Amino acid sequence: MRQLSDSVYNSQVGRAEAKFKLWHNAGLLLTYKCNASCEFCYYNCSPQQGGLMEVETAIASWQGLRELAGEDAKIHITGGEPFLYWERMIEILQQAQKEKLRPCDLIETNGYWATDEAIVRERLGVLDKLGMKRLKISVDPFHQEYVDIEPARRLAHIAKELLGAKRVLVRWEKYLENPIEMKGLSKQEKQQRYREAMKDYPCRFTGRAAGKLARLVAGETVEKIAKTNCRVAFLGAKGVHIDPYGNVFSGTCSGIILGNVTEDSLGDIWEKWQPGDDEIINTLFFSGPVGLLGEAVKLGYRPREVYAGKCHLCTDVRRFLLERGQFSSTIGPAECYGHTEGRTGNY
Repeated sequence: MRQLSDSVYNSQVGRAEAKFKLWHNAGLLLTYKCNASCEFCYYNCSPQQGGLMEVETAIASWQGLRELAGEDAKIHITGGEPFLYWERMIEILQQAQKEKLRPCDLIETNGYWATDEAIVRERLGVLDKLGMKRLKISVDPFHQEYVDIEPARRLAHIAKELLGAKRVLVRWEKYLENPIEMKGLSKQEKQQRYREAMKDYPCRFTGRAAGKLARLVAGETVEKIAKTNCRVAFLGAKGVHIDPYGNVFSGTCSGIILGNVTEDSLGDIWEKWQPGDDEIINTLFFSGPVGLLGEAVKLGYRPREVYAGKCHLCTDVRRFLLERGQFSSTIGPAECYGHTEGRTGNY
C-alpha cells in the first residue's frame, strides 16, 4: 500500500497545504457501447460507440488499486452497458478470483437484458458465486427513454429475493414504481421532463450531459465561473475511472487523461502525478476551465453567453480543442466527446 508521502506532488508542497489523496476506488468502463444514448451520460455512450476492455487491462487496474489502497480498494464495473459483453465481464471476474483480488464491489446495469426470469436468476447466481457484493440498477427518466421499465422491475425484484435488499441499489428508487413516461413525447415535453428530473437529481455536465441538458439550465457567465478552479477536484478525488483502452480519468472527469494502465501501473500514475507535467491539467488545476478559453478562442471558439457551470464550460472547450487535434495526449479519447472516429484499442 502506498503512503501519501510517496506522491511526488505531496513531497513538493508545504506541510499545511492540501495533499493529493490516495485513490481508493476505481470504476472499470468495460465498454463505451450501450443500448441507450441517455442525455445525461457522462461518457457519451451509445449503440454506435465501441471499445471492449481486455482481461489483462482490468486485472492490471484491479491489482494497481490494491497496491495503492490495500484492503480499502474497491472496484466497480460499469460502462456503457457491461451486460452487452457478459462473457468478457465473467472472464474478468473469474480471473480476479484466481488472482485472489478483493471481490467486485458493484456492477452497474440499466437492466435491458432482464426479459426472462430464468436468465435473470442464472446470471445473478453466477455473479454471486464470483463475489459481486452489490448490483446497481439505473432507473430514471433518461434511461426510460430507451429502456422499458418492466425488465428493470423484474431484475430489481429477483435480485432483492436472491441477493437480499441491502445488496441491490436502484438509482433512483422513486422511478421504479412510478416511472416517468418518456417515449412518444414532443421535444418540449421531453425538455420539461428533463428539467424536472434534474431538479430531483442534479447532473454532472460532462460527456453528453454537456450538450442539450446543460443548455437547458445554463445560467452562469464566464466571469462567474472564472472565480473557480479544479484544484480541489484533482487533489480530493476518491478514485478514478478507467476506460476500455486503459485511459485513467480522475473521479468523473471524463475525457481528461491522467495516464494509461497499459503503460504504467495505477500506483505509478498516482505517485508521479503533478499538475505541472501537463499543460491542460496545469491550467485546470490553477485557473479552472476559463484558463483554457484563450487558446480555444485563438482557434475560433466562440464562448457562450452562459453555461451550466464549470464542467459544462470545460467539456465544451475540450470538445472544440479535440476536434482541432489539440492536446490529444490529454484530451480524449474521441468516444468521451461523442465521436466514433480515430479510436484506438479493441472495438
